[in-house]
Amino acid sequence: MGCCGCFELFRRVKRIPRSENGSASRGFRKGLSREQLLGYNTDDSEGNIVKRFKHAKFMVPVHCYKSSDAVEDVTSATTQKVVKSKLKISARRNISSSVNEDVNRIFPVKMTHREVHSEDFDGNKMINEYVRVCLIATGSYGKVFLHRNQLDGNLYAIKVLRKSRLCKVRVAPSQTALTDVMREVEIMKILHHPRIVNLIEVIDDPDSDHFYMVLEYVEGGGIFRESGPPGGIGQATAQLYFRDTVEGLVYLHKKNVVHGDIKPENLLVTSEGRIKIGDFSISQMFESGNDLMQRSPGTPVFTAPECCTGSQYHGKIADIWALGVTLYCMVFGCYPFIDDTLQDLYDKILHKELSLPDLSNHRLAHLLERLLCKDPKMRISLEEVARHPWFLEDLGHKPV
Repeated sequence: MGCCGCFELFRRVKRIPRSENGSASRGFRKGLSREQLLGYNTDDSEGNIVKRFKHAKFMVPVHCYKSSDAVEDVTSATTQKVVKSKLKISARRNISSSVNEDVNRIFPVKMTHREVHSEDFDGNKMINEYVRVCLIATGSYGKVFLHRNQLDGNLYAIKVLRKSRLCKVRVAPSQTALTDVMREVEIMKILHHPRIVNLIEVIDDPDSDHFYMVLEYVEGGGIFRESGPPGGIGQATAQLYFRDTVEGLVYLHKKNVVHGDIKPENLLVTSEGRIKIGDFSISQMFESGNDLMQRSPGTPVFTAPECCTGSQYHGKIADIWALGVTLYCMVFGCYPFIDDTLQDLYDKILHKELSLPDLSNHRLAHLLERLLCKDPKMRISLEEVARHPWFLEDLGHKPV
């Protein structure tokens, strides 16, 4: 993916206004656009990629175009069993390390309070030591640019936000979009994990209206793309991405962080074909194990049933539902529940039976049913996911 590829980390759905009791306002339900339901633009204005849910496809690194059913030749049944056993142990070990190992940042996030604009010898714009390369995404609150650091030569993605604009956007009775950004920074400052996008530096000059978040650049971009094999990315690749996402989500939940917007667009693929979870713009952090929330989650089509009623819900369990919708999208290339209005969409999420079209893998079908269980008390936990037969099954795909 070239440097001008779409960087999904910054794209997000607009807030859904809520009444005092927490339910979505009726007037807004009727007028909610398809872009707000899906969490991205469905037209090609201003250079946006055309994405419609019926024709949604997924970006897969070049190495993933090999047959998804390909399995290494094993000369004996005994050797094959040993290989599969090692794969299962490896999958369990990755999740176990996320649960048991408290990964702390070796280097704290750099906080810079001076903003210097200049140009390099080639006339490229600079902010401090970062040389602008190109624009890689545009969002409702600002832009994301690819920059190269003159000191270490590495590429970074820099979110550029305007504080005055953020202060005008009301996301809750006592909160603005700037509140969200500051909370996002505080959350990312404590996170350090190979499955999480790393925050490197924050540039916040009190004399400037601009606010900069210097982020690790993930060159592969998001999973969700208008390219790739029709009908999804194949079970083998989906399993690999799913395992990585579960590993990252286990780490977040252990840190008492609810992501709030798990979806393919926020799962970024590295050059090695591994996943990093990004976009913590609506994430919440809890000081204790009490993760009760009432605020509307990020993207309607990934919203858990318990979030559709306006009552309190447990954020971590809602993350697991969104994880299930994400797996469904990766396998089938479409959404499990979709409609043209928010009210009709929520009705389907609450009441419509889950459909699993032409799925011959009964283990995967069972996992999707457990992930997309409408009763949050009966929904599968991440610990159970890590022990599930499909999660541990050898589907033959290896990262590069």
